[in-house]
Amino acid sequence: MPDAFILGIESSCDETAAAVVRSGEQVISNVVLSQIATHQPYGGVVPELASREHLRAIVPVVRTALAEAGKTYQTVDALAVTRGPGLAGALLVGISFAKALAFALEKPLVAVNHLEGHIHAVLLEERQKGNHEVAFPVLALVVSGGHTHLYLTQLKGQGWSYLNVGHTRDDAAGEAFDKVAKLLGLSYPGGPIVDKLARHGDPRAVKFPWAQIKHRDRRVGGGNLEKPAFDFSYSGIKTAVLRYVETHPEIQQGIAARQGLAKSGRQPRKVEEWLAVCDRPTLDLIASFQRAVVEDLVGKTLAAAREHDVATLFVTGGVAANSELRRRFEQEAARQGIAVFFPSLRLSTDNAAMIAAAAYPKFLAGEFAEPDLSAEAGLVLR
Repeated sequence: MPDAFILGIESSCDETAAAVVRSGEQVISNVVLSQIATHQPYGGVVPELASREHLRAIVPVVRTALAEAGKTYQTVDALAVTRGPGLAGALLVGISFAKALAFALEKPLVAVNHLEGHIHAVLLEERQKGNHEVAFPVLALVVSGGHTHLYLTQLKGQGWSYLNVGHTRDDAAGEAFDKVAKLLGLSYPGGPIVDKLARHGDPRAVKFPWAQIKHRDRRVGGGNLEKPAFDFSYSGIKTAVLRYVETHPEIQQGIAARQGLAKSGRQPRKVEEWLAVCDRPTLDLIASFQRAVVEDLVGKTLAAAREHDVATLFVTGGVAANSELRRRFEQEAARQGIAVFFPSLRLSTDNAAMIAAAAYPKFLAGEFAEPDLSAEAGLVLR
């Protein structure tokens, strides 16, 4: 296959990112500018602010990625951009910039599904390690602040095909982490601090039941191949944490103290500082919450793997950076004889290297974006 240097652009949520990747398997540069400081005072991403920050950042971020790769606009072979899903305004910033570049440079433009990008983040790094042999079918869990999806994937010509065999019925797992962290007076984003503090609590102290989805299970596949879907739900555990807090005054007092520190600009930054302002019941609650979410993700994913007789498991997306999730998947998948792969922590969260990598098979197949390409906030992966 011919070498191709693809400039990827990602702006689906609150990271402005650009990267240059060679032939879908070598990261030449990967630049990510986060907006955490912008959104932190609000405890979550504010769409309008995200769009404005992307407008400010996209030109310097792309220029930095090209400079670090030793490339120019003229010497890349193609451009790739996230089409969706994501925040419509944020997506439009990246798409508008990529379309203008492609038109001016007379270069092909490839539109990429953000979820496919996360899946290809795993494949990209495995190829960098020299592992070009992935046993199919692959079951991919994409789990982040905005997504909790299970995809059964197969090779299809130069590219991959995707069948959704599970998704969240309400909140994504990462969203649950962030909202519980906000409820407990912790910093944004909540996932990393919950992961660190959970190690200091008793994960069995609070008995959170697995989510019970009461309405009829979906079926996927069609015809004689129809099989059950493995769906998730995390709104219930958020409510359970809230009810637990309401019945424990000592936890409420700790929340008020942490919120006071945040308002005064003295919010903790290091784990040791957080531990100093978190009492034992709060640490036990955090550890128990994480255990319940991780067990649900691992249990349903491996049940789906058995049902669909998969050979390989990919776990990717921002929540894939969670240390307990990785440990449990490695432990349980090994027991079942299933190979499990994760992206590095750097490629777990949103980035443009994964977008450029996912674009490469489409580039080879000549699947280029039409001139009327626009953002699709609810884009489905197929």
